[in-house]
Amino acid sequence: MDFTFLGTSAGTPTRSRNVSGLALSRSGHKPWYLVDCGEGTQHQLLRVHYSVMQLRAIFITHIHGDHTFGLPGLLTSASMLGRTEPLDIIAPAQVERFINAVLENSDSSLSYPLNFIDSEAPDFHWQDEHLGVTNVALSHRVPCRAYVFTERNLERQLLVDKLREYGIDAGPGWGELQKGHDVTLADGRVLRSEDYTHIPRVARRLIVAGDNDDPGLLADACTGSHVLVHEATYTQEVADRVGPWPQHSSAQQVARFAQQVHLPNLVLTHFSSRYQSRPEGTPNINQLAAEAMQHYQGQLFLARDFDSYRLEKDLSLSRILAD
Repeated sequence: MDFTFLGTSAGTPTRSRNVSGLALSRSGHKPWYLVDCGEGTQHQLLRVHYSVMQLRAIFITHIHGDHTFGLPGLLTSASMLGRTEPLDIIAPAQVERFINAVLENSDSSLSYPLNFIDSEAPDFHWQDEHLGVTNVALSHRVPCRAYVFTERNLERQLLVDKLREYGIDAGPGWGELQKGHDVTLADGRVLRSEDYTHIPRVARRLIVAGDNDDPGLLADACTGSHVLVHEATYTQEVADRVGPWPQHSSAQQVARFAQQVHLPNLVLTHFSSRYQSRPEGTPNINQLAAEAMQHYQGQLFLARDFDSYRLEKDLSLSRILAD
């Protein structure tokens, strides 16, 4: 399970950070999934190994521009490159109107169909062969969601001794059982894959949250999850000075929550443009890390544009530094 940050700045880009976008893939880079699409996301993609031709679905957390303004450009560029495969867009209903309005008012069209899926439907669930996705309502100035990605169709191991005990000889049927398919034998017996195989590991689960001033809303979703990607727009001192209206989280808020729910890995992103990345810059982004570390003892990361992370099958998380 790999993910790459295409933008880590809140509201407006900086010289070193673009606005929100995250690429996710289960293995390799085909297919892959995009969470949020701020302005300039397609430019960021030119610097990584994800192609719009293999993009399977786009998940939009909420309608604010720093999470959506990159959509029309990315979609029309994919069309100009010759994409024909349908693309799912999981988003609030306003996003469909936004995209259609831009296409209609810019003499643009697409060479492939868009499948719009309402992210705010009460029974929301999306899946393909690799991932199952649910979401959690968050607290922001507009309706906003966190997406919970859980891998599907994990590799199975045959219970060889059990198969032999029941007189089931090796053959093509064993391969079908290992793929998760039930098998009917020549004598009419039906072998259920789940009875003759087992899955030797836990499914990996990753949460990517949109803007949110109440991390506690994710408590249930974090049970059994291995990574949380969450905004930390401010330090607590700045959050207190700005006041509640923006409805963003501080590094302290998120870190305290992650510690309370025993979350093993926390990745902070969506940093206010006021925070400088240069060592001599002030206020400095390292202040966010220092604040979070005071309240969280798990593995903590501060996201940077183009940094990639890998959640291994053993549930360990590691950062792959940008080139």
